Amino acid sequence: MLIRAALVALALAAIGTLAPTVTATAAPYSNCSEAKANNDCDIPSDSPYYQAKLDRDQDGIGCEC
Repeated sequence: MLIRAALVALALAAIGTLAPTVTATAAPYSNCSEAKANNDCDIPSDSPYYQAKLDRDQDGIGCEC
């Protein structure tokens, strides 16, 4: 019984190391058309979606509506 428990523990540990980790990171948009198609506009500079290239007038708001 002890050996079976150890094998189960090892199997679970192996599954945990083989499983891909998923992180919740924001994928930046290529352009404002992409952002607006996803209903994202007026993206503030503190947003993970903000990129300087999306802020034409450099006022800290990307893809203005």
